[in-house]
Amino acid sequence: MQGTELLPKTLQPAVQRYWERARQQGALSHPPLAALLADSAVVQKINRVWACSDFVANATIGSPELLVRTICNETRFAGVLERLRKQLEPLSESGYAESGEELKRILRRFHRQEFVEILWCDLLGEADLYRTCRRVTVLADACLHACIELLQQWSVREWGRPVISGEGDVEQTLVIIAMGKLGASELNVSSDIDLIFTYPENGGVDRSPTNGADDALTNHQFFIRLGQRLIDALDTTTEDGFVFRVDMRLRPYGSEGALVQSFDALEDYYQSQGRDWERYAMVKARIAAGDVDRGRQLLRRLRPFVYRKYLDFAMFESLREMKTQINRQARNHKLDTDIKLGRGGIREVEFVVQALQLVHGGRDRTLRCPSTRKALAGLREGNYLPVEATDELALAYEYLRNLEHRIQSISNQQTQELPADEVNRARLAYAMNHHGWEGLEKKLGAVRDIVHTHFREVINIEGAEAAAVVADEGGTHDWSSVWKQPADNSSALSLLKKSGFEDPDAVLKQIDEFKKDRKYLLASQDGRKRFDQFMPVLLAATAESRRPSLCFARIMTLIEAVSRRTAYLVLLLENPGALQQLVKYCTESLFIADYLARYPVLLDELLDVIDTPPERISLHDELRTQLLRIDESSFEEQLECLRYFKQSHILQVAAAEISGKLPIMKVSDYLTYTAEVILDRVLALSWQHLVDRHGFPVHADGQYGEPDFAIIGYGKVGGIELGYNSDLDLVFLHRASLEEETIAVEGQRRINSREFYIRLAQRIILVLGTYTTSGKLYEADMRLRPSGESGLLVSSLDSFKNYQQTNAWTWEHQALVRARGIVGNADLLAEFHEVRHDVLSRKRDTAVLAGEVLDMRRKMRDGVKKKLTGIADKLAFAIKHEPGGIIDIEFLVQYLVLAHSVECDELTTYTDNMRILEAIQHCRLLKQSSIDALMQAYLVLRSASHSLAIQQAEDIPTEKLSAHQQNVVEIWDDVFGVAR
Repeated sequence: MQGTELLPKTLQPAVQRYWERARQQGALSHPPLAALLADSAVVQKINRVWACSDFVANATIGSPELLVRTICNETRFAGVLERLRKQLEPLSESGYAESGEELKRILRRFHRQEFVEILWCDLLGEADLYRTCRRVTVLADACLHACIELLQQWSVREWGRPVISGEGDVEQTLVIIAMGKLGASELNVSSDIDLIFTYPENGGVDRSPTNGADDALTNHQFFIRLGQRLIDALDTTTEDGFVFRVDMRLRPYGSEGALVQSFDALEDYYQSQGRDWERYAMVKARIAAGDVDRGRQLLRRLRPFVYRKYLDFAMFESLREMKTQINRQARNHKLDTDIKLGRGGIREVEFVVQALQLVHGGRDRTLRCPSTRKALAGLREGNYLPVEATDELALAYEYLRNLEHRIQSISNQQTQELPADEVNRARLAYAMNHHGWEGLEKKLGAVRDIVHTHFREVINIEGAEAAAVVADEGGTHDWSSVWKQPADNSSALSLLKKSGFEDPDAVLKQIDEFKKDRKYLLASQDGRKRFDQFMPVLLAATAESRRPSLCFARIMTLIEAVSRRTAYLVLLLENPGALQQLVKYCTESLFIADYLARYPVLLDELLDVIDTPPERISLHDELRTQLLRIDESSFEEQLECLRYFKQSHILQVAAAEISGKLPIMKVSDYLTYTAEVILDRVLALSWQHLVDRHGFPVHADGQYGEPDFAIIGYGKVGGIELGYNSDLDLVFLHRASLEEETIAVEGQRRINSREFYIRLAQRIILVLGTYTTSGKLYEADMRLRPSGESGLLVSSLDSFKNYQQTNAWTWEHQALVRARGIVGNADLLAEFHEVRHDVLSRKRDTAVLAGEVLDMRRKMRDGVKKKLTGIADKLAFAIKHEPGGIIDIEFLVQYLVLAHSVECDELTTYTDNMRILEAIQHCRLLKQSSIDALMQAYLVLRSASHSLAIQQAEDIPTEKLSAHQQNVVEIWDDVFGVAR
């Protein structure tokens, strides 16, 4: 009947002894159990569990009823809290003095029953790791919930009611914050529970005549006593054992701090005194019991302490220090046998995951989760770690945690030490389904190697020590002396000269002035340490650039901007590749240097500079995913997300252009597509905002539900030729019913449907143009709408069509050549393009048209000329507005479209100048040589304009420009028949 011969030989004697004990104690004659033992499958299950766990064997042999319930319970783990409450219900009418011990007895027996069933399923493989962890967590939460409910009820009767001021008779309840693996809902089968106790508000309890207390307690005193009772109920060891070991050391000030603190005190502590390890710990914070709703409000208040808005690479420093401290504390122990704290152990996986959560969680809310498993999935989805790395870490973590459970299941002891004796090693190998201890050691070694490799790559346990002495072909350079010595130090000056700095005196002066600045003088000790690490590395890196003094001066503007946020210096120290990119691009472009100084949060974008521009659809998906990762109810966070998206892609495209990886047409495509996907999301967000308040507008055909609205792009965005600093020339169209009000539900305020779209347009302009410290999206220029600044902000398609056909000026038809539907209702966009085609294809008197185009060209040039100031402005004017410049090419193209579309439909197909020129070629309106000359001139001039925009004026070939402009002038004179 015993069937122990199927077990490993080493384990057979122990299991046989358990069967003999069961027989001697009469357990085998227990009728329900005897009936079950007739099934050999049941016997084999018992053999496996007893072979793996002394604890389960001893618990079930001493209680055959427990073993029967465990075997037969098919609905196990459902309604744990409800079942415990039901068992405690008879105690509700008594008090702590009368029933405190009975509470402990019920809790311990209930826990034992549930716990044995959890281990049974786990050891038989009927539940995977995460289901087992979840079940242990649910059991702990249920014990906390039920226990605090009863203890609060008893304590209120004894001491009075702790109430919330200003809310009448609303009673305060203790809030229990679960930390560690309990907070992550990944509790071990034998683990402490890490808790923090808090309550909403200070004040005094509301005593009733029945309390019988002479002195009223404060709320603080009430909850301290209540917390003490809770710990006693769960942690104290009685003849029935204990429920959970309770660890309160993660509370503010640790063991020296008050057992319980109010919300305000807790928040004040973390914001003013919270340390990095406490940020690390708070990643796993979860409200486990008590006043859950108020507790979640508290965690939202504490979120800024845990997750910073900027990328917080400084967290790696702190985690390295924590890991070093763990190693130091465990110096006298054999860490090789500790699968939690040792090399490649559980803690290293957790360090990797929580470090990246803290670095990126401020911007990505999907990473703000206590669960290591879910956080790993978020890191994978967000591409914060390579897919292969996250998959390997997930599998390794699962293996290590399963092994941890099997170790703890042997004797229900909280340990992560591999056993040294032969029997327990055999138990462990068998429980992990290995063929002997050697097989387990081999597998464990491979897993730990994988974990430690990824840990070193992410955390870099040796630290990102600054290279104060940098070796090169000429020997070694002590760059720390340049940073630390006074400005008149001759050795520092000599080193700078030797290393190729054009103006070494200026470099030393800039360093000296920075060190005398208040920003540096008032820096924290950690901040000073980071400067001492970073500055020698920066000097060494800039020495490798082609213009070291220029590069250093430009980067120092960035350093001054981030002097109070030295975590950015850590980013560059942690990522030498990013520092190399920074040196490269700041040397080549003042634009990039200034851009990063304004938006240092973009520094991490230098970690991965693009080689090819993304497609529009991939940009759309990227922005949509980023918005999904933030709180949809936070308008400010949505704005920040949109701005960061724009800024990061502008930096990426500028870097790619400077590197020569993107030709001018691809640069414009990239900038335009970026604007388009932002407009698409701005429209969607603005639409939802208005719908939430006013319901759905009714369309002219009586339908509703989807926006019947379109955004038309003119000018550079319409011509797919957007620049770095371009405004967006926009026109808004709709097809709303002019009479119907919005379809609203209770809580929404109905307005006229056309008014809805006016407000939608206003909202879009607001979102685009709202300026904060992180900048703004775009300036929306609405002057090209029908009737200009005096016209309606949004027009119906019919009124737009009528205006274009009857009232529009020639220059407005010129603008229409570059008009393109960008986002909005697909049918409305298609109808707009039909209107555009019809207007552009009208028969015109070419002589009159030519005169009007020439007159508008003169007015434009004269108007711009009056506004010229600096040299850069004059150069920009020469490129764009001087005869043969960009504007002449655009006007020439627009004239040919308006003059000849009546006989050549192809001219109205596209809105960008290059493809319109191709259409002009197909229509044979100009000679091939003229087309080629215009195309070449347009590309060269636009490239020069971009170089000027990214402040590379020295790279502009002015003589070459003049030659191309002369070609354009000749073609202009030939087309218009006039001499300049």
